[in-house]
Amino acid sequence: MKKNLVLTLTGVLVVAAAGGWWWSGAPSRHAAETASATPGGKAANGAGGGAPALVTLAVARKQSVPVTVQVNGSVVSLNSVDLRPQVTNTVRQVHVKEGQFVKAGQLLFTLDDRPDQANLAKARAQQQKDEAVLADLERQYKRNLELVAQNFIARSAVDATLAQLDAQRAAVAADRAAVQAADVALGYATLRAPIAGRIGAVNIYPGTLVQPTLSLVTITQLDPIAVSFPVPEGKLQDLLAAARSHTPVEAVIPGRKETLKGQLNFVDNTVDPQIGTVRAKAVFDNADQSLWPGQFVETRVTVRTIDDATVVPASALMMLTEGSSVYVIDAEKKAARRKVDAVYTFGTQVVVRGVQPGEQVVIEGKQNVRPGSKVRVEANGGPQRSDEQAPGPGSAASVAPTNASLVAERERT
Repeated sequence: MKKNLVLTLTGVLVVAAAGGWWWSGAPSRHAAETASATPGGKAANGAGGGAPALVTLAVARKQSVPVTVQVNGSVVSLNSVDLRPQVTNTVRQVHVKEGQFVKAGQLLFTLDDRPDQANLAKARAQQQKDEAVLADLERQYKRNLELVAQNFIARSAVDATLAQLDAQRAAVAADRAAVQAADVALGYATLRAPIAGRIGAVNIYPGTLVQPTLSLVTITQLDPIAVSFPVPEGKLQDLLAAARSHTPVEAVIPGRKETLKGQLNFVDNTVDPQIGTVRAKAVFDNADQSLWPGQFVETRVTVRTIDDATVVPASALMMLTEGSSVYVIDAEKKAARRKVDAVYTFGTQVVVRGVQPGEQVVIEGKQNVRPGSKVRVEANGGPQRSDEQAPGPGSAASVAPTNASLVAERERT
């Protein structure tokens, strides 16, 4: 009895599954018959025989676009001096502290100047001595001129006195030069700041023996300061034009909200052939020391402006073998593939030639679009599929509960 019941239930399930399969294939057969009835065997919608492709559109805009070069640069000082002594001497006094800001001409170091002062005094004494001899020779020459006029002495005596006078005048001139040289050597004993700026580490102390090969301190100018950055050689002509008009340059410092404003004032005279860039420099006011030598910053410079440019989203471009193209949608929702030239890309937008402002281009769903086919524009709430219907009474979803209740009833009996 149980074996017969099992065989009966198995037969019922096979019949139910076959019926569900036949009903689920009915819409497909109906669609095939409809397609075959259509002339050419194609669906009425779409040039490719399918439903219109679902796409997202964007409108081409007309605007002025600044061409901006954004690269990383480094802060450099406009002036930096490595201070060294001119003579070998001993440091007598240090007048500054490391990290101190100094003005131009401010006293930094004093060396032992006693030997130089002695040399200067000696040179001045020699000058005074030779000047006294010179004065005596001048008086003798004047007297000899009076005597030779009265024929008391020979003319040769006057000439000899004149030669001694000229030699003494040269000796006095040499003494004056020696005094000046001694005065210059004495000036080497005091070292002053040649520029205004901030001094670095000071490793010199009173009593240290210094010589011309030893660096005492480095003075770096911080205000104003410069930012050096590389620019691709493709922007060289625009950069040269921008430098002539002192185009503003922005510097972005990590951790600082405000951007610093400077001016472009220098473009290098050569292009680096290895990396294809040219070095440019902009000057910034740096009273608050926001920029520091050696610091890396992000720089932005607008080299030119494209007026009345046509702008579309960069996602609308298709990179094909024949070049860049976009799908343009007309008023009848038909797609036409059009070749365009990408002029300049900024952010998620691109300036193109070949599209007019106001035209609609496809930005999503391009892979399903064919030239000449119609498209459907995606709604805000997402696409509404027309083929989604509630399960009918003959579908598999409605048959399965019926078979299950039949099996349960058989088991109870």
